[in-house]
Amino acid sequence: MSQRDNVILLVMDTARYDFVGGEKNGVEVAPEINRLAESGTKFTNAFSAAPWTLPSHGSLFTGQYPSKHGAHADSKHLPEESMTIAEAFSSAGYDTVGASNNAWISESFGFGRGFDDFYKGWQYVQSETDLGKAGLMNEGTDMWRAVAKEVFNGNIAKNLVNAVYAKLRFGESNDDGAERTNEWVTDWISSHNSNDPFFMFINYLEPHLDYSPPREVAERFLPDDVSYEEAMDVPQNAWKYVTGQLSLTESEFEILECLYAAEIAYTDAKIGELVDHLKSEGEWDDTILLILGDHGENIGDHGLMDHQYCLYDSLLHVPLVAHGGPFTGRGVNEDLIQLTDIAPTLLSELNIKSPEFHNQTQATEIFDGERESVIAEYVAPQPSRESIEKRVGDPDNVMDTYDRSLKTIRNREFKFIRGSDGSTELFNIADDPQEQDELSADQPDIVAEMSDELDTWEQSFAQTVVDDDNDVDESTQERLEDLGYI
Repeated sequence: MSQRDNVILLVMDTARYDFVGGEKNGVEVAPEINRLAESGTKFTNAFSAAPWTLPSHGSLFTGQYPSKHGAHADSKHLPEESMTIAEAFSSAGYDTVGASNNAWISESFGFGRGFDDFYKGWQYVQSETDLGKAGLMNEGTDMWRAVAKEVFNGNIAKNLVNAVYAKLRFGESNDDGAERTNEWVTDWISSHNSNDPFFMFINYLEPHLDYSPPREVAERFLPDDVSYEEAMDVPQNAWKYVTGQLSLTESEFEILECLYAAEIAYTDAKIGELVDHLKSEGEWDDTILLILGDHGENIGDHGLMDHQYCLYDSLLHVPLVAHGGPFTGRGVNEDLIQLTDIAPTLLSELNIKSPEFHNQTQATEIFDGERESVIAEYVAPQPSRESIEKRVGDPDNVMDTYDRSLKTIRNREFKFIRGSDGSTELFNIADDPQEQDELSADQPDIVAEMSDELDTWEQSFAQTVVDDDNDVDESTQERLEDLGYI
């Protein structure tokens, strides 16, 4: 066996903290993860640096906030100037492997650097021609033209198979890639040289809209008087809801919560399968496993669906459970943790010297004492107002409200949110964790203090402004859509 611990960084895309650690309708949602937490470490106050996939993963990979690493809605590619955690592990002699089911997190958007192997779950046959990027960069008839064009790049037979697979997979599938990902990952673990340590990244997409869990999992969470067919008939068009073209009742949102819980439960079972395989291969005792959400989800919270247009804790408060190595037997950790803190902590705990990586981070290592606050950014709206209007229309100009950037700073007692449109929100999260009672008019001194803290933070580093020439022109940037689907 290797003399150095393996590391698995496992992201449950779109997983909220309160669902992963709790129950739904009396049923435990994530028993496998909770079991790992009992003998590892459960972090109860972990927060993402951004509310959606691309910038959040950028922060996880680089230890930087979105405006520093430069991957966000205004520039949808992770610049090479930022070293990634995979590059740091690779430089230290680790085998590095990635498996992603969200097309944002791929070589096409700058996330493949440092990986020896990178599995793309939206491809039936692995190919360098990434139809996922063509699907993300366009919509409607433009998307199909772009996909058709890409089919003829490289191996045409492979590309045609992948195009058909993508269409079928995102039609009626009850699995967003976790099953095939586990097959690929477990084969990789079985075949790699056990004398060599490995760093592995996995992104499971199941909790992401649309919620379509397998019947047998969903029925464990649905109310007795709601059939699986009735649940799957509840509308899930987030953009029509946000723009006021779709109304959902409280009972319909309750059903969506049940389906969402079932998606997390299905993912939890796949994590259990992965752990069992590591044990059977004799790798478990030498593996550090971190399980986290990259961001959360609004399911009617604050009048929103999906995970855009706000910085409330329903999107930022994420699960984080760690097991193995320095995380063994530490119990519950209630310190404020930022996802930016994970990569530098791992490198330090494994005694991996990477001055370049450590010098670029904006982090507080997890075991170096609690940070005073956490910060998050929503650099630009995604999808844009123009994109929403093109996709579903906006008859009442609701999207004008969300055409802004947002920043937030949060400590133990208060949370302050500031918008580029001049808006401010203040919540006493110690007393009001659901962020329902807005206090900025009543607490001007706290607003001023926390606004100054945000100003100081913004002035502490140079923000990355990228001339994004990665085959993405201005008109294509505007069409880049929200989901990681083809």
